[in-house]
Amino acid sequence: MLLEDALKEYLYDCQLRKLSERTNKSLRNNNNRLFQFLGCTNAIFELEEVKRVHIQAFINHMNELGHKETYINSLIKCFRAFFRYCEDEGYISQSPMNKVRFQKEEIPVIVTFNEDEIRQMVGHYSGKRFLEQRNKLIIVLLLDSGIRNSELCGIRMEDVHENAIKIRGKGKKIRYVPLTPAINKALIRYMRIRESYVLDKYTYQVEYLFLSQKGKKLTPETIERVVRDCGRECGVREELRCSPHTCRHYYAQTQLKNGCDLFTVSRLLGHSNINITKRYLNSMGVDDVMEIAKRTTPLRNL
Repeated sequence: MLLEDALKEYLYDCQLRKLSERTNKSLRNNNNRLFQFLGCTNAIFELEEVKRVHIQAFINHMNELGHKETYINSLIKCFRAFFRYCEDEGYISQSPMNKVRFQKEEIPVIVTFNEDEIRQMVGHYSGKRFLEQRNKLIIVLLLDSGIRNSELCGIRMEDVHENAIKIRGKGKKIRYVPLTPAINKALIRYMRIRESYVLDKYTYQVEYLFLSQKGKKLTPETIERVVRDCGRECGVREELRCSPHTCRHYYAQTQLKNGCDLFTVSRLLGHSNINITKRYLNSMGVDDVMEIAKRTTPLRNL
């Protein structure tokens, strides 16, 4: 069976399982990269010809190109899923990924915004027009809830409740984030302008909270551009990637610094495993840890 035919069937199965468009694109591109390597180096085009040694050669090639361990591990995850599908379908007797190990990753030091940058970003969008108030709410919501980019785009009007916002996370998992005073203030202003903006616009996708200038559901690319432009105009450090995910890093680190426990932060972020959240603890400096310890000391709070 040709590799490209097996991949086409696998991607169709992924669509039936309603994986996100971004996930399907990643699976397609990553597996195609492996297939191109196999074809160029070993003239392998058939699924049954792929062996562990060929996969390992590709991984070594990625290492030689200087790719980070986190990126290589993401490739390995894609390959495992594809070949496991082929094994389950009976196209191969055994997956060549069975004995391929993940790369040992360095513990990352997560760098995020400082307080001056946050003040600048929160106050940047101050106009009274629809797009200004929309962008204001986007920045505030990302920073004060820690939700993902795609989750923000998917918020519907019915998801906004009196004290919380319903979030549709990865794997169709539902969770709630609190409607904080800062979010609520920006939301009230946005909703007032939004109401008049969508009035009599019958083609607008009004079921979604955030809309484009033409009334369409926002895309992750639009959110990324809003945050990036905000950071650039506010003078955020050039070495810092100004993105929705950096806002998520800021939220997690700040919650931990303020004394919120690891389990609660993990639930608020929608992490499937508390070990993922521990990365933020590893990135906190000694001074941050000492400050938390002073505020939470047993005898002080007796």
